[in-house]
Amino acid sequence: MKVPISWLKEYVNITVPIPALAERMTLAGLEVSGIDYIGVEPPTGAGQAAKGKSQRVPWDRERIWVGQILEVRPHPNADRLTLATVEFGHGAPLTVVTGAPNIRPGEKGQKVPFAQVGAKLIDGHYDDGRLLTLKAGKIRGVASEGMVCSEKELGLSDDHEGILILPDDAPVSVPLADYLGDVVLEVEITPNMARCMSIIGIAREVAALTGQKLRLAEPAMQAAGAPIAGQVAIEIPDSDLCNRYSATLIRGVTIGPSPFWLRHRLRLAGMRPISNVVDVTNYVMWEWGQPLHAFDYDKLAERAGGRAPIIIIRRARAGEKMTTLDGVARDLTTDMLLITDTAGPIAVAGVMGGAETEVTEQTRNILLESANFHNINNRRTSQALRLPSEASQRFGRGVPAGMTIPAATRATELMRVLASGVIAQGYADAYPVPQETSVVEITPGQVERILGMKVSAERITAILESLEFRVEKVAPEVLRCTVPWQRLDVSIAADLIEEVARVIGYDQIPTTLFDDTLPPQRRNLDLEAEERIRDILIGCGLQDTIAYSLVGQDTNHRLLAALNDPDSGYTAPGVIPCLLPPAACIRLANPLTPEHDTMRTSLAPSALMILRDNLRFRDRIAQFEIGRVYWPRENQLLPDEPRHLCLVLTGPRESLSWHGGSGEMTDFYDLKGIVEALLSRLGIADARFAATTHPAFGPRVARLTINGVDAGILGELHPQVRAAFDLPAQRVSLAEFALAPFLAAFNRPQTVTPLSAFPAVREDLAFIVDEGVTAEKVLAVMRAAGGDLLRAVELFDLYRGAPIPAGRKSLAYRLTYQADDRTLSADAVERLRNRIVKRVQQELGAELRG
Repeated sequence: MKVPISWLKEYVNITVPIPALAERMTLAGLEVSGIDYIGVEPPTGAGQAAKGKSQRVPWDRERIWVGQILEVRPHPNADRLTLATVEFGHGAPLTVVTGAPNIRPGEKGQKVPFAQVGAKLIDGHYDDGRLLTLKAGKIRGVASEGMVCSEKELGLSDDHEGILILPDDAPVSVPLADYLGDVVLEVEITPNMARCMSIIGIAREVAALTGQKLRLAEPAMQAAGAPIAGQVAIEIPDSDLCNRYSATLIRGVTIGPSPFWLRHRLRLAGMRPISNVVDVTNYVMWEWGQPLHAFDYDKLAERAGGRAPIIIIRRARAGEKMTTLDGVARDLTTDMLLITDTAGPIAVAGVMGGAETEVTEQTRNILLESANFHNINNRRTSQALRLPSEASQRFGRGVPAGMTIPAATRATELMRVLASGVIAQGYADAYPVPQETSVVEITPGQVERILGMKVSAERITAILESLEFRVEKVAPEVLRCTVPWQRLDVSIAADLIEEVARVIGYDQIPTTLFDDTLPPQRRNLDLEAEERIRDILIGCGLQDTIAYSLVGQDTNHRLLAALNDPDSGYTAPGVIPCLLPPAACIRLANPLTPEHDTMRTSLAPSALMILRDNLRFRDRIAQFEIGRVYWPRENQLLPDEPRHLCLVLTGPRESLSWHGGSGEMTDFYDLKGIVEALLSRLGIADARFAATTHPAFGPRVARLTINGVDAGILGELHPQVRAAFDLPAQRVSLAEFALAPFLAAFNRPQTVTPLSAFPAVREDLAFIVDEGVTAEKVLAVMRAAGGDLLRAVELFDLYRGAPIPAGRKSLAYRLTYQADDRTLSADAVERLRNRIVKRVQQELGAELRG
């Protein structure tokens, strides 16, 4: 929320430097994320954070003034240019050449910002905020000795259509920085500080934090019209969603632009001025925190057949629709609250008004709404209709019912003054559910127990009274606190203790030692294993990633692009990767975007979308993610949330280097090597890869089992799946595993085998086998035949081609023999070799290659 200091000063004196005020507010829970100095120089040492986000230039106090136009004459050599003579109080009047369309020949007397030669301004002809230094020169043969400035050149807005015309009471010769300069705080309002979503709310906090008094008079209005009774009626059949509805009536208004001071303040607050009536509703919302809405009263009366309109606040009916102010026809559900009349809906309560009762330039009579709506229902409605707004943001966090009349009074009086309206006497006010007054008791002992510091009852009383609590001492150590009407967030003693801590300052709470026995420290073995997996994969050159748990409905479709019917899904929960059809996935009732409306059942789609985005900047990507997936459980409200591990690899095997390189792309075997390295470093010996099939992958795909438990799948993506994710036509290898088998195997006790003191014998054996015989099968047979003396077997060569017959292949292995108690003799090695060869020949039909 943007808080102009000039506006804040109307309600509280600012007695400390702005950076110090920002720090004090931040330490009290009101984080000031930036300070925007508009036209004024930031104090020395304010720091980069204090300078805000915008690139503004201070207005030179010796060269930029409030001036007054004495004369406007036509340019002798250009039809679209004029010559303006400006009095600015520091020397003789100067003449400038301008093309502003709102300064015409023959006019005089306007107050304008005037910049002398040498002043630095924003160049209005560019959108990048570049600066220019004014220089004396001739424009079409006429000397120009300065500039009359637009809002864009001063950095106030992007408006460059005309010169900024100041109010008639602007003091000539005063530096513009003194008249128009300001400082704007950018305050991050957390949900528990919703009471501060207004200038007055911030002022209350600043007054308490700095020891100043809040200046807040009760709003009043001059009502000279007929009584409002009989001109409008209010009915609230659904009072559980609308505790109060107040309205005022202003007749004879003239719709037009707001005065400069109001437009300027709205712009400082980050809002766009529209018209006097609409601007007043926005102004009062920002000032008081109460959203307002203006209806065209004559349109309401016309819908009521010429009779006094009846405003009805009710839930929407089944199938009901309405067109909102943005011109969109909205489908309404029965849990949404509407503002209606006897003819139908006229607004979505607290979210947006309806097009049929919109205020236009022809509007003459205004019915002003100031109401109180149920915060949770309003928030859900705003999200369901995807209509976030400043009003729904405030209603969604809670607005006190006692706010409706003060805010309506303030806005109604402003409309009388700024739109020349006549106010009907009284209020139309339906208040079926009065706001309750909360009373909470607190003791200094409770404060000390929570904060770890002693705070006297007198100081607690002073702090709470500065925040407008009414405090009574009902016992020597008991304070009874009556909560002010604007505080909806205080209901228990802990809330009061928080207020005491905030005003004292969180930085003032002393550090204390834990005054108790430390609880026993227990290892989290699963977390240790997970972090070990991360360390290993990062050591293998992979990048750790974090993706959204929410994906779009069509995400699983993309992974099933190679299927004829991707709508049917492929697997059920428990199988990896789980690619359920959209109807079976868990969907959000009110997603923020359609692209994130479904809980993911696999990490693979998220990983591929990250890969797609990053391949725009790099040609080689190796990444992994450890995260949760969400599998629906039959007859269960909550899903199963197992943790998974996903790895993705694509691009050149070797980085570009002056050494040269093969230029080969990574493939399935690079990914398999990373997985094998992970298994080895985790100490997992009983892991097996087996060929399998899956529609998301091409022919190179394998399933991994750990200790006989299915862990997941790895392979090269199918080309159609690559295309579905907009990936380039190059090999993409992906693996997805359940994390549980890795954790279970890692957490088992590790058996350490002693090193043999005797030498090992190594030899190579090559077998010719049928194409259907896998290297894993040959390896398993050799291990079974070799027993304990066969210490290691490694495949180092695969060959197809002459002289190997068609349909067969050659697999070459390096075998290591070793005993713990002796040196193996040549005869012993030969007997062991012969046993291995014989077993492979008998069981697999292999032929030993010479």
